[in-house]
Amino acid sequence: MKYALGEFEEIVLLLVAAQHDQSYGLSITKAIEEKLKRSVTMSSVHTALYRLEEKGFVQSNIGGSSTARGGRRKRLFTISALGKTALKESRAARNQLWSMIPEFLMK
Repeated sequence: MKYALGEFEEIVLLLVAAQHDQSYGLSITKAIEEKLKRSVTMSSVHTALYRLEEKGFVQSNIGGSSTARGGRRKRLFTISALGKTALKESRAARNQLWSMIPEFLMK
C-alpha cells in the first residue's frame, strides 16, 4: 500500500471524514467511545490527528471562540485529498483480504 494507515489512524481519519467540518479532538474521542465502545484518551486522539496532519491526510484550522469553552478556540480538522486516497486504498486492501475468506467460514 502506498498510503499505509495504522488501525487507530484509520479510525480517526474515518471519523474526520464522517464529521466533515465539525471534527475536533473531543468529538472524535466521544465518537470512538460511543460507536466503537472503545475507551480512548483525548491525548491519543490528538497524537493521531497531528500525525495524520504531518502525513498530509488532514488539514486543520482554528475555529471561533465560544463562551461554552471559556473563550477558547478549538482546532477543527478536515480530510484532505491525500487522506481520501489513503482511506480508499485502505478500504480496497481490506475488501481484497475479506474476499479471500471462504464464505462458509463466515456463516
